[in-house]
Amino acid sequence: MLVACDIGNTNIVLALFDGGKFVDSWRVYTDTKKTSDEYFVVFNALFREGGIKADMVDSAIISSVVPNMTRSVEKNIQRLFNIHPLIVTHDVKTGLVRSSIPGELGTDILANLVYAHNVQPDRAVMVVDFGTALTLSAVNRKGEVLGCSIAPGLVTAVNALFGSTAQLPQVELKLPDTPMGRDSQQSIRGGIMLGYAGLVDSIIRRTEEEIGEKLFVIATGGLSQTISPLIPRLDSIDGLHTLKGLALIAELNR
Repeated sequence: MLVACDIGNTNIVLALFDGGKFVDSWRVYTDTKKTSDEYFVVFNALFREGGIKADMVDSAIISSVVPNMTRSVEKNIQRLFNIHPLIVTHDVKTGLVRSSIPGELGTDILANLVYAHNVQPDRAVMVVDFGTALTLSAVNRKGEVLGCSIAPGLVTAVNALFGSTAQLPQVELKLPDTPMGRDSQQSIRGGIMLGYAGLVDSIIRRTEEEIGEKLFVIATGGLSQTISPLIPRLDSIDGLHTLKGLALIAELNR
């Protein structure tokens, strides 16, 4: 079996795949102050409670956008399963045109595009990832990376409002009843949820105008299900999209 690890700014997600089939996943808060030994205790407990023994795992892959966490997670995967994980870089085999991959493209976005091109090889595809940052990345039918747009994620935006204003409350993000709220919570939901829906629609439309063809749009990330009713242009919603991309990269590099 394969352990795929996605180290993000908010969470570290560990997922288990058996022959390319998703088995289970675990989510751990990203805390750069934790020692490697502390993470070992957490990872070990999660896998053992899930009934995963060391000899059941024969490969691992790590994508990280938190450089000072990469070595700690890599070390713990080695300790747990006695294997050396593949660290995703722009030099691994992806099935994409390597010369088209921007030098600063995050490896999580790279995984998104790898899997997007795999599932829709004959179309231009955009992946909208609703994470700590909102990222919209696209690849054409030739496997060329078109680029990426980045904005603060929905929760990041709400936290910025809460942390930078004296009277606005912390708000649970859910569909607004109206664009014009009559209390702070409804007002923030209207502004954030409808505002971000408009943002996504605008970037999809502008990208299509630029490339001269219609995009197949895939949504992933924690809030993709919540906001999807507001964005009719979403063709597919897959919360495991990034992890499936990592599993595919691992297979390509065996």
